[in-house]
Amino acid sequence: MMPSIPQLLIVLAIVVLIFGAKRLRNLGGDLGGAVKGFKEAVKEDETEVDDAEAGKLENVSERVADEVKDKKEV
Repeated sequence: MMPSIPQLLIVLAIVVLIFGAKRLRNLGGDLGGAVKGFKEAVKEDETEVDDAEAGKLENVSERVADEVKDKKEV
């Protein structure tokens, strides 16, 4: 069962009274920075994986080219 809008507003008011607006603003900024850092790390990891896969493909193509060259020489 979902809480209604008035219930959410009451909970929000209580949270603001307990923690204060400044502390909540800082908490929101910290949370946003953490999410941004996480997204950047995921994107960086995907780039590394793509680069590694590209490197593997280059190695495979070089080996195939060497094998073809060796067979032609024989």
